[in-house]
Amino acid sequence: MTLNPVAPIWLLLLVGLALAALMVWQLVVNRARRRLVILWSSRLLMVALLLVIAVRPTILGDGQGPSASGGLEVYLVVDTTTSMAAEDWDGEGSGNTAAATRLDGVKSDIALIVSELNGAQFSLVTFDAVAVQRVPLTSDSSAVLSAASVLRQEVSAYSRGSSIDEPLDLMSGILLDAATQNPEQRRVLFYFGDGEQTSSAEPRPFDQLAPYLQGGAVLGYGTADGGRMQEFNGVDERYFGEEQAPVPTEALPPTYIQDYSGGTPVEAVSVIDETALGLIAGELGIVYEKRSAATSTALATTGIEVGDLFADEGEPGTVTELYWIFAIPFGLLALLQIAGIAGAIAELRPARRTR
Repeated sequence: MTLNPVAPIWLLLLVGLALAALMVWQLVVNRARRRLVILWSSRLLMVALLLVIAVRPTILGDGQGPSASGGLEVYLVVDTTTSMAAEDWDGEGSGNTAAATRLDGVKSDIALIVSELNGAQFSLVTFDAVAVQRVPLTSDSSAVLSAASVLRQEVSAYSRGSSIDEPLDLMSGILLDAATQNPEQRRVLFYFGDGEQTSSAEPRPFDQLAPYLQGGAVLGYGTADGGRMQEFNGVDERYFGEEQAPVPTEALPPTYIQDYSGGTPVEAVSVIDETALGLIAGELGIVYEKRSAATSTALATTGIEVGDLFADEGEPGTVTELYWIFAIPFGLLALLQIAGIAGAIAELRPARRTR
């Protein structure tokens, strides 16, 4: 069952509460007069029924809505842990940061892949402490590009160790649902990360996702020498000076994650783990490629055909409105009100004759 209110629910509740308050007040004032108590009680019940009618409870039938089949589904899975803010990407950074980060490389590569697979459907998933589907499957590539362009690493203070298998459960559910709805659809997955496993737990294998996929790539970011990691406090603006003028974070020099393991704090360094990334690629049955700004993403998309995308408008299901069930007692109570008003008018006529 679903609701199709004739006005915003908050407005209906506000009006309903005001009317109910008036009815209750009249009940209290006229509590000694039995006929008026009956009339005001019925009016209070009418208000409740009117609210139910106004929200229009509806039961939807088994119709099939619009769907897309054929073509290609592309799932973009992005590591947004703190290590992805390491400054060892050899391309251009975003804003005025000291150097380009791995996440800058991911953003650039996503734009290239979306362009190369133009016409496909895309979904964006990110993971750090938790995995989140940022963009559900859509044919609107601009929505994916917009979401990817503003990706940031997790808030540094909340980082509690990263695990490269964090998106596994979420992706299993997403791919299972997609395969159930469109079993003939082709699907590919691109995993963007550095392979760094700081969690003490052993990462789980990705082979459970392989049956749903017909291609894709694991793309690795970072270097063996590593890079220092930019700190992110979760605030996009900082305040300074006498007038407390807001300044974008990108306009200020970045601060860096500190390593206190040696007693004296030093800038922490993150390095790529290509062994872990290659293992993920092998379990998924797709290729692994170490990325750099000097190379293209052509290898990652080689052999992937978008194909034709066929849209099915579907068939609308039957819709059963339930408001009429509540309209019947509302009408009967309205008749009671008419009878009450008629009785009151009849009582007034003898009084006028007497005067």
